[in-house]
Amino acid sequence: MKKIIYSIIALCAVVVFVYMNQYWLKVTKYSIVAQKLPNAMNGLRIVQISDLHYATFGYKQKKLIQRVKKEKPDLIFITGDLVDRYHYDLNQSLEAMKGFVDIAPVYYVTGNHEEALNIKGVLAEKLSQLGIHVLFNSNNYFEKNGAVIQIVGINDPLSGENAEEMLYKSMKNDGTYKVLLAHRPEDYQAYEKSGIDLTFNGHEHGGIIRIPGIGGVIDHNFNLFPSSHIDGVEKLGNLTQVISRGLGNSGFTFRIFNRPEIVVAELNKSREEIKSSENK
Repeated sequence: MKKIIYSIIALCAVVVFVYMNQYWLKVTKYSIVAQKLPNAMNGLRIVQISDLHYATFGYKQKKLIQRVKKEKPDLIFITGDLVDRYHYDLNQSLEAMKGFVDIAPVYYVTGNHEEALNIKGVLAEKLSQLGIHVLFNSNNYFEKNGAVIQIVGINDPLSGENAEEMLYKSMKNDGTYKVLLAHRPEDYQAYEKSGIDLTFNGHEHGGIIRIPGIGGVIDHNFNLFPSSHIDGVEKLGNLTQVISRGLGNSGFTFRIFNRPEIVVAELNKSREEIKSSENK
């Protein structure tokens, strides 16, 4: 009888652990060195939301919206996979977008799931109606305190174009500080070559399953225990790359030791090093 009771307790513990790994939000904060950032934008605060897929966080995404609001962002970036091709529910994802637009200006680019579903036209209409800046291979200038930065957005390469081609027609080679929204982090060389200063990417889910002390188990290219390009902040020449672990799952995958992540990046000209911390 004791063995049965212990087995039930162990099973319940596993179920609770797996559940918490899917729905217990965490906030990861980075302080980004941005020497080319206009002085008037020192301290610019950006929240990145990526890879929501079909995840829900409270009724009408209220928990997610409240966590984002608490960070008081100047900008909110959505870096793709707003929906999931295996569990498609656009209205569920739009609930979060409705809440975000009341917090700060929102910018969106596609992920591979939107491209696979061929719904860019529908997304452009729905998101634009909400007041979201939809960046399909295009750019937009954000102004604060009389200064401007250029925000560039490119489609996921599943659209049929490579990153270098899309950047060529999307960005303006002026003297502005250039922030890129792009779903995939592996195209970092094209981003750096094009003169991008800072990117925000997702896609890799931090390796989906993570092992404490080791990191992600597998990336989207099926590399085991990848050492880079799946999460965190990386540097390549003049490029700084921020990679989110994302919020949701694709298909029937589960996040293990990999809680849903909201990224907060604060840009500052005078910090001497990048620091990160996590809200437990």
